[in-house]
Amino acid sequence: MKRLHALRHLLISTCVLLGLWQLVIVITEVPPYILPAPRAVAEALIHQAPSLAHHAGITFTEILAGLVLGILLGLGTALALAFIPRLRRTLLPMLLISQVIPLFAIAPLLVLWLGYDMLSKVVMATLIIYFPVASTGYDGLRQTRQGWLDLAQTLGASPWRLLIHIQLPAALPSLASGMRMAATAAPIGAIIGEWAGASQGLGYLMLNANARMEIDLMFAALLVLVAFSLLLYFSIDALLRKLMPWHRDSLTRLN
Repeated sequence: MKRLHALRHLLISTCVLLGLWQLVIVITEVPPYILPAPRAVAEALIHQAPSLAHHAGITFTEILAGLVLGILLGLGTALALAFIPRLRRTLLPMLLISQVIPLFAIAPLLVLWLGYDMLSKVVMATLIIYFPVASTGYDGLRQTRQGWLDLAQTLGASPWRLLIHIQLPAALPSLASGMRMAATAAPIGAIIGEWAGASQGLGYLMLNANARMEIDLMFAALLVLVAFSLLLYFSIDALLRKLMPWHRDSLTRLN
């Protein structure tokens, strides 16, 4: 029932945005090469469906691979920071420095070093996902209640059992925030990589459409990208609800 309510609210919000979009066009009489009408974008979605599907498949593969790698590397870094004090003094400054460098600045370098194929885009998506997962995971592990750890150690729990049964579940609420941020940020990394240099993908399609003044196709590709972000967000949110049945009320809801 709650999922139906969330879907209903999402549909209502979409209809309101489409109505406002059309209203702006009617009032301002903006030319279609600047802002196309929703109908024109819908027609582009239909007529260019095979091309959009091909490029969307490439971009979605890059996003998914970057998301998986970013989460795994971020979680591994969080565990290293939490349990290896000597490594912490080295890794924390490196994490901070990695976030100071603008992603747009390193995208051309990644394309130069790794080539124009999918690898550079996956690395770009991984980099943009890595820090939120690592930082929130580390914060969550640090916030484990000491009383729980003391009680488990008194009962003879091994360090591995402490990690699996106490520390990771305690860190999940904080880590969930980072993973939801990662789900919405993953498409950004892939698209930036494609803008820097690619021969396929939604970012490549958007650049070509812009050069040909096919703004309706640009908006169609953008809508596909938004759909990817929503799909990833709700999929990760649903997974987190299953992993944290005791903490569902604290998770972000759209109802």
